[in-house]
Amino acid sequence: MQKSNSNYLVMKLLSFCLLTLISFFNFNTAWAQELKGKIPAISQGQRIEQDLGLGTISVKYYRPNIKDRKIFGGIEPYGVVWRTGANNATVITLTDTVTVEGHLLTPGAYALFCIPGPNEWTIIFNKNTSQWGAYAYDEKQDLLRFKVKPSKLPIKVETLTIQFADVHQDEGVLQILWENTGINLHLKTEVDKRVMANIQEAMKGDNKPYYVSAVWYYNHGGDLNQALTWMQQVDKTQPPAFNVKYWLARLQLKTGDKKSAIASANEGIKLALAQNSQEYVRLNKEVLHDAGVN
Repeated sequence: MQKSNSNYLVMKLLSFCLLTLISFFNFNTAWAQELKGKIPAISQGQRIEQDLGLGTISVKYYRPNIKDRKIFGGIEPYGVVWRTGANNATVITLTDTVTVEGHLLTPGAYALFCIPGPNEWTIIFNKNTSQWGAYAYDEKQDLLRFKVKPSKLPIKVETLTIQFADVHQDEGVLQILWENTGINLHLKTEVDKRVMANIQEAMKGDNKPYYVSAVWYYNHGGDLNQALTWMQQVDKTQPPAFNVKYWLARLQLKTGDKKSAIASANEGIKLALAQNSQEYVRLNKEVLHDAGVN
C-alpha cells in the first residue's frame, strides 16, 4: 500500500513538472511570436543618396531627437568623438572620387565621426564602417581628418538631419544640422575634363553622340563651331524635332548667325505647338527674345 502511494506521488510530481514545462514553453513561444515583427529603433534610420558629377554619394545614419536635452556641450560633450548620429556609426559611400573641404576621398565606404567643439569641429572619415557608436573607435583607422567651423542655425532642429544642399553638376554641400548647430562640408568632383575626354573617345566610334556632345560643349565652354556642326548633323539625319531646333538656334545665335537662329527658333515653335510642348514653345521664344525679336 505504501509502495502504491509512493508511485502515485511520483506520477503527480512528474505531471506537475511536465505541465510547468509546457506552460513555460507556451509562455515564451507567445512572447517570441509577439516579437517576430521588426521593432522600430528609438532613433529612426535614414538613407539618402545624391548624384554628384559622374557618381553618387549615399549616407546611412540614425536620427536622434533633442527631447528637451542640451546636445553639444551636454549629452555630446565637446572634445569627445561622436558617431554623428545614434546606434551604428554613420556611413558615407562614394562611387567616384570627390574632395571634401579640399581633401581627396576615393570611392569606398567610410564611417563619419566628429569631434564637436564650441568654435571648431574635427571631421573624421574612418575605415571601420562596422561599429556600434564610437566605443570601439580607433584613430589608427582614420583615413582623413580636418577641421571646420560650425555655424549657428536661426531655428532649432529637433531631429538630427544630414542632407545635401546647393547641388550642381560638379559640386555640392553635405550638411549636418542638429539643435542650433550647422556643419557644411563642401564637396567637389572633376567632371568637365573627363566628359570632354569621353566625348573625344566616343566620336571615334560608329554611333557618335552628336546631340549630347553639342549641348555639353555649349554649356561648358567647348568649341562652339564644332558643336554647331554636330547639331546640324543631328538636324539633317533625323525627323524635325523641337528640341534639336532649339539647340541649333542657340548655337547659331552664339556663333553670330542671328538670321539662321531666328529661322530655327520659329521652326522649333511650330513643332512644339504641334506636339503640345509648352516648355519648348517657351524656350524657342527665349531665343527669339535674345535675338532681338519682339
